[in-house]
Amino acid sequence: MPEKSMYEKSLDLFPPVASRATHLGIVKGEGAYVWDETGKKFLDFASGVAVVNCGHNNPAVVKKAKEQMDKLIHGGHNVVYYQSYIDLAEKILGHVGHDYKIYFSNSGAEANEAAIKLAKQVTHRPGIITFKRSFHGRTLATATLTASNAKYRRNYEGLLPSVYYAECPYATRTGLTDEEEVARCLNQLNEIFHDLIEPEQVACMILEPVQGEGGYIVPPQSFLQALRKICDEHGILLAFDEVQTGFGRTGKIFAYENFGVKPDIMSLAKAIANGFPLSAIVARRNLMDQWPAGTHGGTFGGNPVACAAGVAVFELLEGGLADHAAEVGSYFKKKLQALKEKHDEILEIRGLGLMIGAEFVDRDGKPDAALVASIRERAVEKGLILLSCGVDHNVIRFIPPLIITEEQIDEAMKIITESLEESLQTVH
Repeated sequence: MPEKSMYEKSLDLFPPVASRATHLGIVKGEGAYVWDETGKKFLDFASGVAVVNCGHNNPAVVKKAKEQMDKLIHGGHNVVYYQSYIDLAEKILGHVGHDYKIYFSNSGAEANEAAIKLAKQVTHRPGIITFKRSFHGRTLATATLTASNAKYRRNYEGLLPSVYYAECPYATRTGLTDEEEVARCLNQLNEIFHDLIEPEQVACMILEPVQGEGGYIVPPQSFLQALRKICDEHGILLAFDEVQTGFGRTGKIFAYENFGVKPDIMSLAKAIANGFPLSAIVARRNLMDQWPAGTHGGTFGGNPVACAAGVAVFELLEGGLADHAAEVGSYFKKKLQALKEKHDEILEIRGLGLMIGAEFVDRDGKPDAALVASIRERAVEKGLILLSCGVDHNVIRFIPPLIITEEQIDEAMKIITESLEESLQTVH
């Protein structure tokens, strides 16, 4: 009897909640590629869901992590101090600004929990405003903040109280101009303030500067600038969830730098340590200094090995990797845009840096999740890993490692084009 695959073994070991985007069992990763248990090589345009921004097993990251493992694997950040913890804090705050402080956790959901806890603790206000199509995590509190899929909340109601859902611009769907769409969303926010909760009762607004799970949707700069002004007028804290957008993904080290809007609180995770579990909340110093001891904590946050890896990540980003992401991302978007010109099924190509989405529709202009599923299935057969997103599952999100080359993008484009054209023959 042949040896069972990892996927086949998993069916007997794990619950269906632990689903995967593919059936691949991966044994090795290097740069932009991974190899499965049969030895087949795949170009990875998922990057562990925007985690290995520096590429799989980046030598600089591995070197710093190994050096730290020989010194100290765990000290407990609520027991002692250690150098990699300090070094990474200095790196991140050196970029964001020394009027901010940082607190390390393990996951993006934890960082978002910390963000809303800090906001409530400091403002003494109950309300939180989040945005439709958002994704902020899978804990009970962050599932409340999430508004991209009702199944994430099924059987978990009731959730965190005093959470209100505002509209986020998506002019591609509404058919409005960017200016009209921003006005529509701001009017709905004013209705929340008038009808549901006074702004002086709102602790924070939390949103992704570029929506991830919701469809890789880039809001107009004027929308984020308007939110900044509204928050300042009413003493509301502006929190950016940069879990997916941070660490070079959008062509800047942090996505807020694309918009000229600086948040009061920022949550970070995913690519922070290129695969080692780590997250952080960064917030203005005057807020962090009001966060009393004991009102937040955790055992494994700021692990020494993860922090050492994070230092290597930041050095790579500052050393030109973020700039490379912007340049090669522009090249990739032009290639995708040329493909769009040939196919009406591609409604839009959008994104910043190497956070790029392609939205697909059918002949009637309706979201086409079946086409996206077929493209992804055919692509993985040809050696390219792709993920989808969007509330209707009709967006392919392209998340290659930031080290990707134009030659590798050309390799991917060949597979994408073939997969799309083959899928159109069967799905439509």
